[in-house]
Amino acid sequence: MTTAIVVGSGIAGLTFALHATRRGVAVTLVTKGAADHGATRFAQGGIAGVVFPEDRIEDHIQDTLTAGAGLCDEDAVRVLVTEGPTRIRELVAWGVAFDRDPAGRLLRGLEAAHSFPRILHAGGDATGLAIEMALLRAAREAGIRIVEHAFLADLVVHDGAVGGVRVLVDGRATVLTADAVVLATGGAGQLYARTTNPAVATGDGIAAAMRAGAEVRDLEFVQFHPTVLAVGAPFLVSEAVRGEGAHLVDDDGRRFAFDAHPDGELAPRDVVARAIARTMTRQGGRPVRLDARHVRDLPGRFPSIDAAVRARGLDWSAAPIPVTPAAHYLMGGVATDLDGRTTLPGLYAIGETARTGVHGANRLASNSLLEGAVFGARAAAAVADPSGAPRFDSLRSLNEHESRFRDGAGAPPFTRAALQRLMWHHAGLVRDADGLSLAAETIAAWRAEATAPATVAEHEDANLLLVAQGVVSAALARRESAGAHFRSDSPRADATTERSASLVPVGAAC
Repeated sequence: MTTAIVVGSGIAGLTFALHATRRGVAVTLVTKGAADHGATRFAQGGIAGVVFPEDRIEDHIQDTLTAGAGLCDEDAVRVLVTEGPTRIRELVAWGVAFDRDPAGRLLRGLEAAHSFPRILHAGGDATGLAIEMALLRAAREAGIRIVEHAFLADLVVHDGAVGGVRVLVDGRATVLTADAVVLATGGAGQLYARTTNPAVATGDGIAAAMRAGAEVRDLEFVQFHPTVLAVGAPFLVSEAVRGEGAHLVDDDGRRFAFDAHPDGELAPRDVVARAIARTMTRQGGRPVRLDARHVRDLPGRFPSIDAAVRARGLDWSAAPIPVTPAAHYLMGGVATDLDGRTTLPGLYAIGETARTGVHGANRLASNSLLEGAVFGARAAAAVADPSGAPRFDSLRSLNEHESRFRDGAGAPPFTRAALQRLMWHHAGLVRDADGLSLAAETIAAWRAEATAPATVAEHEDANLLLVAQGVVSAALARRESAGAHFRSDSPRADATTERSASLVPVGAAC
């Protein structure tokens, strides 16, 4: 019997586990925290898919390609969109109760850069939680072994092939072996001072793959969500709110998003996020406002957001609320083919951990849950029938940057907060060669001074430093602006407007 270990318990990992088990694979699912505490549960807006008769597969494909700024893999996008409806019907069969009208028809929402309202949602704005709970229940009913609070320390590699994982459980190292290892550990939002990601998003799977020698790609493409509450801990205000008609205003009450794009608040996320950053710079760093006063039934349509807004002492039905951008999603990751295979035999990657090519330089809203479901199922088929070989072009390597701080002298002391500020200011919404070079040099110095990690927190810091080095190196190598990667020193960039839009101030610069 084929055995597999999947690391991560979000939509990608659980979909893989369910499909692989159905195909006769003995699956062990290990997860860093509690099984329901990954990023999937926090997804608000919904899942995109062509499930309405008026919609067209080709339109969803084109919307995805357009949002990706010309850098998507079209074959991967076609797989995502054409197989998506089947995976959505499967979610319904597993018990996901998507919202419906009194007649039982599925409700649908519109989000930025979609040409059609094709977003399905559950619990108003609790789609991710509904999916997480349904899949986790199905996995337990299927008898899948789930090991919680098991931290991925490293991959086990023998003779160039991955054959297991080394995990820390209650501080003790344990080795688990399998025919295949599937990384579904999410992204690396904790690289940044402001992020919508949970605390567990420290790039563990990506870093483990890099240490083992797997190829990574497109790490420069980090998506910043435009609208995150600026009061209290970061809390995402779904793009679906703008899809229902909410709009952004500056201190003078003017809708500024149309200055950047004819679609205004529903332009691609990178465009809206930079428009907010520019406006905040013009008004001395103060947040912009999201005006949702004319949106009907805010508590009913967006119950989770409404509760978070009111918990901060705000009434968004009566006044606009302050919002800023925050790091949200990593488009790059471990390079895979269309079946989740990486460049290392025995190793697969799915979900946000993977770079499938479907997102290009900028992810289309609500394609992330879809990606986890579609490619989780495809990876399960590949593991069950391992006769195939990876199919993708050779990838450029990330080069380490020479550091002026080779002996550590002159570099600031390392803390995770210092790394997050460094990345926020120099590898965030707007980058340039000087800032990226400083970031690269500082990260190299920190890595040179680091000692072997022992605790989970120390492992996380080492992972964040390695992935940060990859992000910065890739951002330095890509000199032109593209989607979420905006170089203010790019020949195509408008330096007069973009150079000043550094980022929302967050503490002191590194």
